[in-house]
Amino acid sequence: MNLVWKRPARRFHRLRNFQATVRDTLVLINEFKFTLIAFSTVVFATGWLYYRLTLISGDSTYSYPEAVFTILAMIFLQANTAFPDDWYRQIFFFVMPIVGLALITRGADFALLLFNRRLRKGEWQVAIASTYSDHVVLVGLGHLGFRVARELRNLGDEVIVIERDPQADLLEAAQAMDILVIQGEATKMETLQAANIEKASAIILCTSDDSANLQIGIKAHKLNDKAKVLVRVFNEEFAEEIQEHFGFSQAFSASALAAPAIAGAANESDVSSPISLAGRALSLARFVIKKNSTLIGMTVDQVENTFDGTIVLLERGKQVDLHPHNDLALVEGDHFAIFGEPKALNKISRANR
Repeated sequence: MNLVWKRPARRFHRLRNFQATVRDTLVLINEFKFTLIAFSTVVFATGWLYYRLTLISGDSTYSYPEAVFTILAMIFLQANTAFPDDWYRQIFFFVMPIVGLALITRGADFALLLFNRRLRKGEWQVAIASTYSDHVVLVGLGHLGFRVARELRNLGDEVIVIERDPQADLLEAAQAMDILVIQGEATKMETLQAANIEKASAIILCTSDDSANLQIGIKAHKLNDKAKVLVRVFNEEFAEEIQEHFGFSQAFSASALAAPAIAGAANESDVSSPISLAGRALSLARFVIKKNSTLIGMTVDQVENTFDGTIVLLERGKQVDLHPHNDLALVEGDHFAIFGEPKALNKISRANR
């Protein structure tokens, strides 16, 4: 067995960008549909009329496609044919540039936005978000939210952050970690939907406003009742009440806040705050062996040697072993607690996916 674990390529950037481009283009076409329809109608209708008038003038070699192309050339003041002798065709040479000018002005906006996505930054972020699934939506990019987002990325999760007014330094740092940030008011349904919350595995609310967190949490639960909803509140008693009455997965009081704990709750792995021993920061984490986990079949000894940690408890069914045997192989559904450095625990979390 190869004990060197490699992180799977969960993000296919080229495919994601292609999907986002297709979606954004369709949205853009829908936005300019009347302009595009009007332009197409003018070109093909006047092209047909010019073709019929050309036949009347006795030029039977002139085809309909050539007439359409001539109309396009007229619109752009690049007529590629001789100026006709008959007055009824001469009119086209003067009228079409004027008619086209009104349409081209709007069409130029379409072309500019189509080939320069930076001008549609907000819409482009939404297009990218539409390609995510099984991700974590985090509301609030303050200092706590940023730490939680960083912990989630370390655990291998894909994160979409919603922030009304992100600080420049935190926004830049989040984007450097490949974290998608959508600027908007999370209390609005359309903002939550822009983060593709319907396909999210968890929603974490980290704003400093208890009432806003509660309001957002209720709306998020309506949009996706299968996702975990983790809510930050500043009153410990209130945290217990809203967790009990609103069906949220977990409510964190201010006194119990810790970025690794919040990230672990969203990630289905409990991770304690690190303690310093012999100059090393060590944490205790609990994992549940998932279906198709690469940890299945590995022995306790192999896990400890591969990830540089110490398994201190193994629970299988009703049997709990505080000192599991080194040769015991892990199976799906096993619960185990392991002591190690945060980076080692992150690797185990990724391997357990």
